[in-house]
Order: sequence, then C-alpha cells, then structure tokens
Amino acid sequence: MSSRGGRRSGQEALFESRNLLFYGDNLYVLREHIRDETVDLVYLDPPFNKGKDHDLLFTERTGRKPAAQVKAFEDTWKWDDAAWEAFQETVRTGPPKVSEALQSFRRLVPKTDMLAYLSMMAPRLVELQRKLRKTGSIYLHCDPTASHYLKLLMDAVFGPTNFRNEIAWCYTGPSSTKRWFPRKHDIILFYVKSPEAPFYKDAVRVPYAKSLRSARGRTGIYAGREYADMDARVAQYDVQGKVVEDWWPDITPVGRRKRELLHYPTQKPKELVERIIRASTLPRDVVLDPFCGCGTTVDAAQALDRRWIGIDIAKVAIDVIEGRLEREYGADIRKSYEVRPEPASAEDAYTLADEDKHNFEEWALHRVGADSAPHKRGADKGIDGRMYYFDHIDGESKLIVVSVKGGSTGPGHVRDLRGVMEREKAAIGVFVTRRKPTKAMREEADEAGTYYSAGLGRMVQRLQIITVEDLFDPEKKKRPVDFPAEAVPITGAPGLPEAIPAQEDAKLHKKGP
Repeated sequence: MSSRGGRRSGQEALFESRNLLFYGDNLYVLREHIRDETVDLVYLDPPFNKGKDHDLLFTERTGRKPAAQVKAFEDTWKWDDAAWEAFQETVRTGPPKVSEALQSFRRLVPKTDMLAYLSMMAPRLVELQRKLRKTGSIYLHCDPTASHYLKLLMDAVFGPTNFRNEIAWCYTGPSSTKRWFPRKHDIILFYVKSPEAPFYKDAVRVPYAKSLRSARGRTGIYAGREYADMDARVAQYDVQGKVVEDWWPDITPVGRRKRELLHYPTQKPKELVERIIRASTLPRDVVLDPFCGCGTTVDAAQALDRRWIGIDIAKVAIDVIEGRLEREYGADIRKSYEVRPEPASAEDAYTLADEDKHNFEEWALHRVGADSAPHKRGADKGIDGRMYYFDHIDGESKLIVVSVKGGSTGPGHVRDLRGVMEREKAAIGVFVTRRKPTKAMREEADEAGTYYSAGLGRMVQRLQIITVEDLFDPEKKKRPVDFPAEAVPITGAPGLPEAIPAQEDAKLHKKGP
C-alpha cells in the first residue's frame, strides 16, 4: 500500500483492472495517486515551447475559459516567479544529476522561457522515472526546438546508458518558410529504466515489397515509402518484413485522418502511439500518459488491451476523451475506467463543486488527508470523512471527523458538526467550505474549544474551518489540518507513514477513540 495514498490511492483501482483518468496537475497526481514502480510504459507529448499559444477551441458554454484550460494550451512557458520557484525546488530536492543539469541550463540559457520550460519538465520526469517498473520504458515526444535540451535532461534523469533511440517522425505538407528548410519532423526520445526493459521487435515490423523492380524515371515502393527515379534493382525479401528503423515516414499526420481528427491542438495519430505501445509492452501492461490531451494514448492502449492511466490539467480534455472512448467502444466503456478530479486552481474546484458534488467531496477529503466515510446514513450520519491519529499523551488512537460543503454554508452547519464530534467522541472536527466563513461561523467553531497536544506541545483548535482557497495556498495545502503529524497513521497526506491496514481500521472504528 502506498504511503502517499492509502486505500484511496489510484493504485487500488488500477490493481482491480479499472483504468484511471485524472484531471489536474500531473505533478501532484504522480506524487499523490500513483505508486512507484507500477507502470510499464510512459508516452508523453508535453507542450513543445514553440513560442505560441494554441487557439482555445473548446470553450465552456458560458464562454468562460478556466485558468487550467488556458494553461493546458499554452506552449509558452514564461520565466517568472513561479518558474524560479520550480527551478529552486528541483535544484534543492531533486536527484544530484538533475540538479546539476538545471544549474548548467541556467548558465547556458539564463532567465529564459526555455529555462522555465525545462524547470517545469524536470520534476515531472523525475516522478515518471520513479513510477516506471525496472523493466519500464519512456518515449518523450518533442520537436527540434527543445529536443537537444530535453535529451540532456533525460540523460540526467535516466542515465545516458539507458538511452535507446532518437526517433524522427517525418511528414510532409505545405510550408511558407523563406529563410530555412521546411521543418517537417518531430523527435521522440526513447529511454529505458534499466537494461532489463524489453523491446518487442517482431511487433513493429513493416512490410517489404515482395520485389523491387524499377528503372530510372519510374517509381518504386520500399518498406511502405515511395521512391522516385530509383536505380534498377531486383531483390527478394523476408515476407515478415523488417523492424522499423528510427525514422518513421510511413505514418501520416492526423490532419489527413479525417476519422480521427478532433481539431484538438497537438493531436497525434493513433497509429504512431500504437507502434510505441507494441514495441515496449504486452497485453495488460500499464501505459501512462501524463499530458493526455484528447486521449490518443488512452484510445491506443484500450484498442491494444493495455491498462492505462491518463492525466490532463484541463477538464475539457477529459470531456473530449470520454466522448472519444464512447464513440469508439460504446457506452459500456465507462464501466471500465474511473475519473478522478484534481482541480488545478480554486476556480476549477468551484466549477467541480457546481458540476459534481460527489467528486468535489472526494477531492476535498483527499486534500485534507481523510478517507470517505463508509456510510452516510445511520451511525455515520453527518460525517463525510474520517481519519485517525495518535498523540503522545496516552498512545490511544484519536478520531478526526470531516464535513465538506460545496454550496452555501452558515453557522448551523458548523453547529451540526459540533454535535457530530460529541456523538462520535472525536478529538478534532474539520469543516471544509468553498466560501469564506462568516464571523458567526467562526464563533460556533470557537465554542468547540481547544485541547493540548503533547505531540505539538501546544493547544489545538478542536473545530477547524478550512476553505478551498486554503487547499491551494502554498503555505497551507501541505498541512491544512492542524494536528500532531509526528506519529500519524493517516491516509492520503503527503509524506506521512503508512495508512492503517483495513483490519486495524475496522477495530479502531468499532472501539472508538
């Protein structure tokens, strides 16, 4: 069981063969929901830093463009305070080689948007390396504007000896360039976690022509690619074909595939991702795409009978993916996967509360570190979530009860939670609200009193009010609930010990605090 997610972690559902679709910041999702060494293949097609923003083709009916959606489609990463903080965090806490690489980039391209882009990518690549099994592989799709920097960063994360290929996906099309050759290829960097990673070469063979017969001025076909003015030659080849080389001219861009085209920025052909999946996985292996966009990787993995995890920061991307899967596989496909919301901003959390009360509640409980209450009726009426902890004063388990409100709130709701605390003999009550508490609500919370925590060596408020904004406040979100964390077997809180085993949890629930 993961120390970063407990019984509600993404891995529980994954091991039960339910695929997972997250919307939220992929760095947070990777750290908090996905267990280390459980993924067989990562394919990622992150923003390329081309210096332009994609048109936002998917606007809400209200005309509003959420902050997360705007961020999702921006291909420009600005060097600003946020980029500087990301750079500093990775330099301070990242693996030594990655820290050294970022510091070198800072000397090479100081305070540029490229440095901001690399500072964003570095911690995500570190997390992806941790999620891969020892036999796992990763394919990073990029373009020549950033590929050379990303290759050095990948060397730092995965080790230069684990580099396998720099694949060139080649295509043709019109170009208006006048000062250089038309740029008509993308780069796919292929690395493995260890030399034990498999490569299924027979799964990625392309057919030979049974014979090549051509003369000057005529056209020939070789390995699926057309050649003109070939020298006369005749050859017989293995009918099984040849292993595809590291340049791929035989897969056309998605713009020429009308059935696939979703008019989604940076959409890639399904055939391209299928080739990658076949090369490095077998059926039922786990495929992860942390920038899943319109869901090409998800669709390809589903078609090839692989388990999958998709992550995107924009809710609109999740909507597109769900529609795509239903069109391809029918309405029953929704039974095979679970959508997990992780809003990227307070504004997006408010939207979630309006659209899906249950998922808002689940998200809020996870952010404060609580498990969902097993029942909302009977004995657990009025409790949305529970968590247990130990204080040093007596060694006994103590209960925290949580109530989540995504709509309007008032002092009566706080008073109700006080009653629940008394009924359950809870040490602490937590009231999560989307709205700023009124003076009357705070007065009701104060009526619950305080108690002395031996673990913290100070007094603790017994009824604590936490707002959605608090859950996104950098100073508060890592520790939104005030309780002793030194010896806390709590589910879902970052950096804390293992969750209580299910059988022990049942005993504690029966026994009470």
